[in-house]
Amino acid sequence: MALPVKSTTSTKQVPIGTRHSAPQPRENDSDTIAHATPRDGRIRVVIEAIEPAVPGGDFAVKRTVGETVRVEADIFCDGHDKLAAAVRHRHAGAGSWSIVPMEPLVNDRWFAEFPVLTEGEHEFVVEAWVDHFGTWRRDLQRRMEAKQDLAAEFLIGAALIEERADSQTAAGTELRRSAQRLRQPSDDGRIEIALDEGLAAQMNQADPRRFAAHSHPTCLWADRERARYSTWYELFPRSTGPDERTHGTFKDTIARLDPIAEMGFDVLYLPPIHPIGSRFRKGKNNTLDAGPEDVGSPWAIGAAEGGHDAIHPKLGTEKEFAALVKAANERGVEIALDLALQCSPDHPYVTQHPEWFKHRPDGSIQYAENPPKKYQDIYPFEFEGAQWQSLWDEVLRVVMLWVDRGVRIFRVDNPHTKPFGLWEWLIAQVKQRDAGVLFLAEAFTRPKVMKRLAKLGFTQSYTYFSWRNGPAELREYFTELTTVPEVDFFRPNAWPNTPDILPEYLQHGGRAAFVVRAALAATLCASWGMYGPAFELMDHLPAKPGSEEYLHSEKYQLRAWNLDRADSLAPLIRVLNMARRENPALQQDRTLRFHDCDNPAVVAYSKTVGNNAVVVVANTDPHNVQWSPVHLDLAALGIDEGAAYQMHDLITNVRYRWQGRTNTVGLDPATGPVHVFRVRRHQRTEASFEHFL
Repeated sequence: MALPVKSTTSTKQVPIGTRHSAPQPRENDSDTIAHATPRDGRIRVVIEAIEPAVPGGDFAVKRTVGETVRVEADIFCDGHDKLAAAVRHRHAGAGSWSIVPMEPLVNDRWFAEFPVLTEGEHEFVVEAWVDHFGTWRRDLQRRMEAKQDLAAEFLIGAALIEERADSQTAAGTELRRSAQRLRQPSDDGRIEIALDEGLAAQMNQADPRRFAAHSHPTCLWADRERARYSTWYELFPRSTGPDERTHGTFKDTIARLDPIAEMGFDVLYLPPIHPIGSRFRKGKNNTLDAGPEDVGSPWAIGAAEGGHDAIHPKLGTEKEFAALVKAANERGVEIALDLALQCSPDHPYVTQHPEWFKHRPDGSIQYAENPPKKYQDIYPFEFEGAQWQSLWDEVLRVVMLWVDRGVRIFRVDNPHTKPFGLWEWLIAQVKQRDAGVLFLAEAFTRPKVMKRLAKLGFTQSYTYFSWRNGPAELREYFTELTTVPEVDFFRPNAWPNTPDILPEYLQHGGRAAFVVRAALAATLCASWGMYGPAFELMDHLPAKPGSEEYLHSEKYQLRAWNLDRADSLAPLIRVLNMARRENPALQQDRTLRFHDCDNPAVVAYSKTVGNNAVVVVANTDPHNVQWSPVHLDLAALGIDEGAAYQMHDLITNVRYRWQGRTNTVGLDPATGPVHVFRVRRHQRTEASFEHFL
C-alpha cells in the first residue's frame, strides 16, 4: 500500500491495498532483496499459497500494533535438495529489511513469525533458495552412516566453504581454515568440522542465495489497537436534554460521559451533528407532515447555517464540541462521528455546486429513492458527473476538518451506495495524513460488497449479527468471519440494535433476549456496539407489526430517557465490558472456536490467548429453560484429558467444578440465560483442587 502525499486533485487512486514498487536491489546487498530475472531457468524453487493474503486484488492484510504476524507458504523444488527460506519485512519506505528464518511444517509448508511494532504500512516478502551447503552436510551424514568413501565429499565441502569465504571479511579467515582442514586426508576431525553447527551458521550467514525465488511483496497495514478491540455506545446528543421538549446540547452530552465510561465503553458514536434541512422535513414516526416543532432527521444534512462542515446551532458551538471531545478523551472515550454523503434540499452545496447532483428532465434535482420508497428530504450525490474529482476533494476536505477538530473515528453511512473507488482513494488520503483515523462501514448489504469495502480500507464493518439468532447460524457465520481469508481483512463489529434496526428477536423476547444478545455481541466479536439508551432500557416496540423501525423513533424526534430505571441493563453491560477488559481472549477474534452442544437451542464457544481462556454458553430460546450437555474441545482450552478445572461465571461470580470433555448446563431465561466463564485450570503443583490459576 503506497501512501505518498499527493495533491487532492489527483485522479490517481491510492488504495490502502496498493503496494509501491519494491526498490531495485543489488546482489549480495543485505538491505535489499536479490532478484534474478524471471527468465533465469536456474531458479528452481517454487513459492505458493502465501498466507496471510487478501484475495481479489492488491489489498493490504490488516493487523494492529503489537500483534504477531504468522506467515506461511508452500515452498518446494525439483529433486531432493535441502531448501532454506526466510521472510523479509519492514515498515514501508524503510531502507533495510528485518529477516526472520522460516521453519518447515509438513508437506512442504513453511512458516515464520514477526511482530508489528509501528502503525502504518508494512510489507513482507517470502524468499527461498536451494541450501547447497545444508544439502551437502545432510548427504555427507547419510554416506557416513552407510560407511561410504568420503574423500571426494570432503573436497566438495571445502570448495563450497572457500567460495563463501571469498565474500567474507570478518569470518573469512575462519571459514578458510575449516576448508583447509577438510582438504587434509590426515585430519581425523573432518567429520566433526563438517557437521559443526557453528560452521553451518557461518555458512548460512554467508550464503549468497543465488537463484533464490521471491514472492511479490505483500502489503500489511497496522492500525492502532482500537481497530481490533473497541466498545461502542451510540446516542443522539439532541436527546440528552431534561425532557422531550428541550433540545439537548454538547454540554448535556458531557454530563452523560461518566455513566458511559463506567459501563466500559471507549467509543461514543454520534449521528450527524450538522444543521438539518427544513424542506420536506420528516415528522414524528417518519410522517410527511412535519410541524413547526419537529426536529427532522439528522441525516437530512444541510441548512442555511451550513452543511457537512457545520454544527447544528442548537447543539452548541465549535468550542463546545471541542470541550466534548476533550472531556470524552479524559475518560478514555473517543468521539466517533457519522459521515453521511447526502444532502437536504437546503444544503449550501445545492446552490453552490449543482453539478454534484443528478437532475431530472424538468431541471429539478433527483431526490433519493429505493423504489417504491421515496426520500424527498435527501439529495444523493452524483458520483458519475463530470466534476466527480472536485466532489471527492470536498469530501476529503470535510473529513480532514473533523480530524483537525479531534475526531479520529468515522462511522460511514451506507458506503455500499457510493463508488468503491471513492473509499479506496479517500481512506488512503486520510491515512497518509493521520494513520490512526479509523472507519466503520455501515454496510448492511450483500456479502461480497461488504467484504470489498473491508478489503479496500474500511477498518471495521457492521455484520449480519442482528439477524443471526440461532446456534447453527451463529456458528456458520462467525466461523466464516474468523477464519482465513476473511479474518485477515474483515474486522466485524457486532450490534444487537441500531436506530434503524429493532430486530424481531428483541421485539418479542423480553429481557432475556436483550441479555443474551448483549452477551453474544460482547464476546463473539472483539468490537461491539449498541444503540445505547434504547438497548439499555430494552425499548422493543416497533412502529408497526413486521417493521424493524422503532415506535417514536429517535431519528425523527427528541426522546427523554430515564436511565435510572431499576430494570436498566446498565449493570449487566458494565460486567460484560469489564470481562472484555480483563480477559485478552475477548479482545481478538482469531481464536474463536465453537463447541458441540446436544440441544439445538444452546450455543457454546471459546476464545483463548495464552493462559487466558473464556467459554460462553448461551440459551438462544428467550422463553424456555434449556438444558444441554456441552462437549468442550479440551485441547483448544489447554486442558488435559480427565483433568478438573474451574468455570468462573463472570456475570454471577459463581464458580463451578467441571471435569473432562462433557458437562451439563441449565439455562433459565428468567434468571440466567447465559454463562460467560473464565476457565481456571488446576495448578499441577498443588495437591488441592481449590488452587487455581
